[in-house]
Parts: sequence; C-alpha cells; structure tokens
Amino acid sequence: MEKHYLTLEGKKALEEKLVYFKSVRRAEVAKKIGSAREYGDLSENAEYDAAKEEQAQVEAAISEMEDILLNCEIINKKNLDGDTVSIGCSVTLYDEEYEEEVTYKILGSTESDPAKGIISNVSPVGAALLGHKKGDVVKVNMPHGVLMYKILDIHL
Repeated sequence: MEKHYLTLEGKKALEEKLVYFKSVRRAEVAKKIGSAREYGDLSENAEYDAAKEEQAQVEAAISEMEDILLNCEIINKKNLDGDTVSIGCSVTLYDEEYEEEVTYKILGSTESDPAKGIISNVSPVGAALLGHKKGDVVKVNMPHGVLMYKILDIHL
C-alpha cells in the first residue's frame, strides 16, 4: 500500500470533498441516469452512456479518496527537525542553471501544486531533496538533463 502524506488541513479538505461526492455528486449522476432512461432504448442512448460513464468516474474518485484517507499519514511539524529536508518543510534553493533562488514546499502527492510552489515528495526534485541538509548541492536527474540545486535554507 502506498503511504499518502497529508497536512491536517489537506485531510480535512479531502474529507469534505469525499462527503460532497458521496452526497451531492452521486445524487446528480443518479438523476442524469434516470432522465436518460426516459429517452427509451438504452442500447442507442448516448445520454445514458454518458451518465453511466460519469457514474463510473464519480465512483472511482470516491474509491481513490477513501483509499487515500485510509492510508494517510498526517504531516506533523513537531516531528520535523529543520536541519534536514523532509516532507512538510519548505526549502529555498539556488538553481544553478537559471542562477536564481526558488522556494518549494514539499508535501504528499495529494496536495502538490507545482504552480504554487508545492511539490510532491515523489516528484523528481522532491525525492532528490529529501534527507539533504543546508549547504548540500543536489543533482536531480530529469528527462531533459541534470538539474543542480544548492540548498540555501530549510523552513518549517
């Protein structure tokens, strides 16, 4: 089983989303299926097929959310030492290729949002940084080449 890392806020948001999907989205899709049945012959009913496909997607999403919540570990900042890059911390890096500073927060894949500077612990950069300390130079193998980052600071 894959361990899913969540912040307390991320877990709460996922629980709320799960409740929404179970109570609202399921009912919406059931209503669409019922309406589509009224059109007659189900074998040539595109609306029915689309509604059934949507139902499968909703059920898959519910199943995935339940699995994440069942196998999650809450990121507790009290357990972080601040000396080593770990899940739940932010890290300021010097990108040697672009000669600029970047800051990333490392969280689990469920909460990652690269556009907001939140990267996953299983992403190439996130995984490469884990366990390193301030001052370390980290090589990240990417499909387009090797990235080099110097760790400038670690924030909790």
